[in-house]
Parts: sequence; structure tokens; C-alpha cells
Amino acid sequence: MVQKLVGVSITMLGGDLRELELAKTLLRYEADLRLVGFPLDPAIEEAKHYSDPKAAVKDAKIILAPMSNTDMEGHIVNRLDDRESIDLAEVMLSLPLNTPILIGVAKPIIKQLAEQYRLRLIETAEIDEIAILNSIPTAEGAIHLAMQELPITLHGSRCLVVGFGRCGITLARALLGLGAQVTVAARSKAQLARAIEMGLQILPMESLCTHLETDVIFNTIPAVVLTRPYLKQLKPSTLIIDLAAAPGGVDFDAAKEYGIKAILALSLPGKVAPVTAGKILSQCIPRLLQDLLGGGDNAASR
Repeated sequence: MVQKLVGVSITMLGGDLRELELAKTLLRYEADLRLVGFPLDPAIEEAKHYSDPKAAVKDAKIILAPMSNTDMEGHIVNRLDDRESIDLAEVMLSLPLNTPILIGVAKPIIKQLAEQYRLRLIETAEIDEIAILNSIPTAEGAIHLAMQELPITLHGSRCLVVGFGRCGITLARALLGLGAQVTVAARSKAQLARAIEMGLQILPMESLCTHLETDVIFNTIPAVVLTRPYLKQLKPSTLIIDLAAAPGGVDFDAAKEYGIKAILALSLPGKVAPVTAGKILSQCIPRLLQDLLGGGDNAASR
């Protein structure tokens, strides 16, 4: 048991089924759990349910925002009780200095406010343990989506994976296992070397515009790398699945103009495997919280 969480006031603001699994775990660790945006589920009846986010965060030691993040204005739109969005940006104004806020990936407005009001912002999707484990349901969800959308099998198809970080590696390996012809586009020479070692074809990012013969492109880079000039050269039959955090890495207006189907596939772990994704959070987050409270040696390195 994570002893340091007993009686600790933790506020969870919104989320999906992943956060519901995490809430159950935190209650098992006897945290003083306050919830906004959750239904009156018997499994979390011991928690305190709030309708007012500001009341829920009062005197809380730690704030947990969803893995699915906020919109660009700082609103948490995902909540299991289907009520109005939670204005995280407004809530942050009432928090004491150095209050830890955990969120999947922080939008610019959240980063700005955290710096301005000297709050401790932790992007949980960037923690290796969580990101690597989350890459498994992300890859499976991306492959499932491709299978639904493509008129051909992935076996023998030409797949381009843009970016070769934690998600890109898992995805490329899974596609290769299905018999796809997989090319990896990356900037890092070390990443390209790893791709060669794995039996993948490689493409330096500066040569991306030359790679046109592909059936499906999976983007994992959270910057616009699939630009209008590049999209203009692709066949309309090319499928693009963007796995990067919003707003993604694709010029979606250009893709629509050129008749290319481009899908921004956000928060796939919470959609395709919420129980597994929730168990990942339940395994990792309590230890991280204990570190933040001074109960471990890893808080600084996180």
C-alpha cells in the first residue's frame, strides 16, 4: 500500500474510464478523494463528489486533470457525467503556490498559467513509464482504425510512420509483425539506426516530401509535418491517421481540399482499451504522487 496517500486530499477534475479506474485505486489507498465530473458509481461512493471545481480544489494537496487534456482554451471537456466542461484555466487561478497539477499534455494556456502562478505542472503523458505502456493500446487502436478504413489488408501494405519515439517504435514493430512494409521517418540518426536494426525502411525527415507511394501514414509528431505542399503530391486514396496531441501534425484543411482522409485519433487508449489504460495509470500515478509528497526518491527526476 502507498502509505503516504492515506488521508491526502486529492482532487480529480474530469476524465474518462481511465480516470475512473484510477479513482478506484486512490480510494483503496485511502486518499481523501474529491471528484468533479464523475457519476455516482458504487465503486467510488466513498469519494466526495462536487459540482463546483473551485470548491473541490480548496485545500487539496494535488490536482489530477485527465490524460485527455484540455481544449486550446483550457477547458476539460471529457467528464463521465456528461455535464458542462470544467474551466481548468480558471481553477488554476485559485490554487496556492507550488500546488502540483498532473495532466496528460498541457496546452500552451495551461503551461503559461502554471508558470505565471508558480504551480508545479507535471505532464504525465511524457513520463516514460506511462508513455511506453500507453503506446501499446495506442498502437493497437491505430491499427484497428486503419483496418476499418483501408480497403486492403495491412499485410503487404505500404505504411509510413512519422516520428520514432515511444509510440512510433511500438507502432512500427506491430505493423511489421502484421507483414506490412514499414518505413520510418525521423530526424535523429540514432532513431534511424534503431529502425534499421529492427528491419524497417528509413527516411530522413528532410526527405519526407519524396516519399509519396504509401497506403497509410501514421503521424506521431505534435507539429505540422504533413504540410500542404506534401499533401498535394499524395494520392487521394492515402489514409492518414494522426496520433499526435491536438492540434496534430497534419494540415487538415489541405487534406480535405485534396480529398485525402485524415483522422485525428486522440486519446486512443481511453477509447479502445480503457480498463488496460486505467490500470496503467493505477500502477504509475500513486507512486508518482508519493514521490511528490516526499515519500520516494524519484520526484525530482520525473
